[in-house]
Amino acid sequence: MDKWIISQDETMPLYQKIMLLTEEKIKSGELVPGTRLPSERKLAEALNVNRSTVIRAMEELTAQGVLMRKKGSGTYVNPDKWGLQTKPLINWGTSLTNESLKRKSAYEQAAEKLRDKKPGEILDLSKGVLPSDLLPELQSPRLSWKELVQQEKEQTPRNTGIYSLRESVQAYLSKTYQMTVPLEEIMITSGTQNALFLISQGLLKPGDAVGIEAPSYFYSLRLFQAAGLRIIPISMDAEGMTIKGLQEASINYPLKMIFLNPIFQNPTGLVMSPKRKAEILEYCLLKRIPIIEDDAYGGLTFDPSVDNSPLKKLDQQQQVIYLGTLSKFAGHHLRIGWMIGPPTILKELADIRLQTDSELSFLPQFMADHFLRTEMDEHQKKIINELRQRARNMEIWLRAEFKDDIEFQSAKGGFHLYCRFPNKTRAEVDEILLELLEKNIIVSEGQKFGDQQNGFRLSFVNFSGIVF
Repeated sequence: MDKWIISQDETMPLYQKIMLLTEEKIKSGELVPGTRLPSERKLAEALNVNRSTVIRAMEELTAQGVLMRKKGSGTYVNPDKWGLQTKPLINWGTSLTNESLKRKSAYEQAAEKLRDKKPGEILDLSKGVLPSDLLPELQSPRLSWKELVQQEKEQTPRNTGIYSLRESVQAYLSKTYQMTVPLEEIMITSGTQNALFLISQGLLKPGDAVGIEAPSYFYSLRLFQAAGLRIIPISMDAEGMTIKGLQEASINYPLKMIFLNPIFQNPTGLVMSPKRKAEILEYCLLKRIPIIEDDAYGGLTFDPSVDNSPLKKLDQQQQVIYLGTLSKFAGHHLRIGWMIGPPTILKELADIRLQTDSELSFLPQFMADHFLRTEMDEHQKKIINELRQRARNMEIWLRAEFKDDIEFQSAKGGFHLYCRFPNKTRAEVDEILLELLEKNIIVSEGQKFGDQQNGFRLSFVNFSGIVF
């Protein structure tokens, strides 16, 4: 048996030392996926510890998905990252939202009253939805209904989406990110929410712990609550989700998956650094933690200094399922998105969609394909220029309104600006937001995204440059 020597760090419990030693052996390649570990008795003798200590370490690593135990056979390095459910599982016993999500804050209640009272007079900066003046023309090809039906027949039926649209998505990803994706790794969805629903039903089960950035829009998703998932917040810094936070979360909870929004993160607008992307991929590979990457805003970069490369572009081990959408370019009326991942996983998720819903309609796929082929290039340039101007207008307004009291990072892309008043109390910040309401301006409170530090989000996509 190869040498097993535990760390001399006296501040760490013995079982955690054994866990870290096992992980290091996996990381170094000494223990490859599928390898059988020495028996618990032999490990205990080699490490000069009680067998119960080894058992606890092995159980913790098994719960985290790093190892797998086969009754009567032994303990093995888990070769599988994704852990598919054998069938979709709807958790009917869980409310669609927990109590904290059901409760509306005093600010949200006041904002709702304002919307009802002055529907045409408010400036609603709480909604990250493309306004009508930024929607594309969406010109449809001149085809009769009969010709459309014929087009549908000619397209090879696939649960993962029509062939020509997957080709268009492939070309878009290549042009926008210089990312090469095989067609068999592309699945068309009816938007990001549809993709997340399929993932929650096919790859997770009630009670599973999933890590998210803190703060994050994932915090408020009702479908996570409906699936009965345990949401574990992981700290962020200027470079994105921290490795220390991820390590602590994975030690304290058996994380089944993490959900990231690394490029123009919602709500903070942060862009994960290339170094942090590589570190997260490395750590999650070691721990066998799959990554779901939501890239809603990467194609809306208006600062050339930004590295908007997705994590998926760096993924060499099929660790990442990548989600994209057209809604930030074409609005919510064209509900088309895409999921990039291992073909076997996509096939299972497509089968679940057929069991729980139905096959994707041809017409929206046909329209999305036409948009990507004929309008996307020009519209993308137009919307990026407009977003850049709206972001600058909002920043000028905020400085004029609040001087140096307010703190934010200048936007470099996406839809959102995240603000704080670092020298004010929670009560003072609440008063400022209510004063904005009196001026008919609505924002999103940070607590909606799980932020406890008095932050708030403004969506400059809806800021028209009005002087108040």
